[in-house]
Amino acid sequence: MGLALFGTDGVRGVANDTLTVALALDIARGVAGQLPRPARVLVGRDTRVSGPMLEAALVAGLTECGVDTVLVGVLPTPALAHLARAMEADAAIMISASHNPPQYNGIKVIDGSGRKWEPEQEAAVERAIQRQAWPRPQVERVGSVLHFEETAVGLYRRHLVSIFNGRLPNWPVVLDVGHGAAAFTAPPIFQQLGIPARVLNAEPLGELINVESGATHPDVVREAVLRHQARLGFAFDGDADRVIAVDHTGHVIDGDEILYLLARDLKERGQLVDDVVVATVMSNLGLERALGRVGVQLRRTPVGDRWVAKVMRDTGAQLGGEQSGHIILKEWTETGDGVLTALAILDVLARRPHALEETKAAVERFPQILVNVPLPQRVDEWRDVPGLGSLVASAEEALGDEGRVLIRPSGTEPLLRIMLEGRDVTLIQEWAHRLETGVRLALESAEV
Repeated sequence: MGLALFGTDGVRGVANDTLTVALALDIARGVAGQLPRPARVLVGRDTRVSGPMLEAALVAGLTECGVDTVLVGVLPTPALAHLARAMEADAAIMISASHNPPQYNGIKVIDGSGRKWEPEQEAAVERAIQRQAWPRPQVERVGSVLHFEETAVGLYRRHLVSIFNGRLPNWPVVLDVGHGAAAFTAPPIFQQLGIPARVLNAEPLGELINVESGATHPDVVREAVLRHQARLGFAFDGDADRVIAVDHTGHVIDGDEILYLLARDLKERGQLVDDVVVATVMSNLGLERALGRVGVQLRRTPVGDRWVAKVMRDTGAQLGGEQSGHIILKEWTETGDGVLTALAILDVLARRPHALEETKAAVERFPQILVNVPLPQRVDEWRDVPGLGSLVASAEEALGDEGRVLIRPSGTEPLLRIMLEGRDVTLIQEWAHRLETGVRLALESAEV
C-alpha cells in the first residue's frame, strides 16, 4: 500500500491541525502492536512548543497497550538513536519536524539498533490505524513511565567526546544551533573538546526553531564567521541530524562537499570500503565527477536518508549522505548526525589543513533548476502523467552527458518535482519550462 501518513522521514504535519493528539495516540497504539511483549520504548523530542503535547499522547498510547516508556527529554534525533542502542530499547520515537518551521511537528520511529523503521513497518502501523487494530488495554498490564531526562543527553555528549578527545584543533568556530535540540549538545561538546565556540541562537525556544537560523539559513552563520574571523562555522537544523558548514572565507559547504571531503580522506587512509560513497539522486553531478577523478564511485538512491542508510547496510559502504547535510558515518552511527559530522570535518582538517581548499577546487557545481508542479492528488509514479515520458527522453537527449533530468512525485504533498541539471543554464531553463508546460497541459486535458 502507498503510505498516506508516513513520508520520507516519518509523519509530518502542522501540530493541532493535520498532526493531532488523536493521531499521535493512534500512532503510538499502532507502534505498540508491532513490538514484542514486554517492550520498552524511548521517547525524545526537539524544542517545539507542541512537543510536550504530542509526547503525552504517545506515552498514553504506548502505556495503554502495556509498553514501558522511557522519557529522555529534549535531544537530537541521532542522540535518541544512540540511546536506543545503548539502552537496548525495542524502539524509540522522536517528536520533531527536523528543518520545518515551528508550527510543524513530526513523529519518526527508530528501531533498537538506531535505524529508522522500514516502510513495511510504517505501513503496518497505517493499516492498524485504519482498522483500529492494536493490543487492547488490560487491567493487569499498564506500561510504566520512567523519567530519564536529566541523564540521557549527557550519555550522548560523553559518547561523542570519547570518539574525538585529543584529536581536534582548538580553532575558533561559530555554532548556530537554531533554537533547536543542538543547543543541549553542540556547545558543551565543543567546550569539552577544547574548541572555542561562539554560539548563535542558543535559546532552546520552540517558537523560534529554524526561524531565520540554523542549517536552512546558512547566511546567518556565514556572517558571524566573517565578522568574528572564525576558522569555521557550523549550522544545525532543529533535531541536529544535519549540518551545513562555512569556511573562513565565507564559502558555504553543503552535504555534497562534506561527502567529498570525508570520502577523499577515508580513501587516502585506505578506509573507504570498495571506494564507494552513497548519496541520493539530488546530489550534484559535480560531486559525482569529482569523486570519479579520485577513483571513488557514487552510488545514488531515492530521496531520503533512510534509503542512503539502507544501501549502505546492503553494500557495506562506510560513508553516505544528502546534499542537505545529512551525513552518515558508518564507523560510528546508522543515522545522520550533525554534531558528529562537524567534529569529523575538524578531524580531517587537523591532519590535512588545506582539505577544504582542495574540496572547493575539485567539486564543480553544475547549475540546477527545480520546479514544483501542483497535482490534483498524490501520485506514486511520474509516468502516470500522459506524454511526460517522451518529453523527458527528449530532454535527456538534448542534455547528453553534460546534464540530467530527475522527475519525482513528492513523498508528502500532491506535487511533481522536476529537477534539471547541466552545464548550459539556458538549455536547462528551456527544458524545465517545456517539461512544466507539458505537465500542466496534461493535467488540463486528463485526470492524473
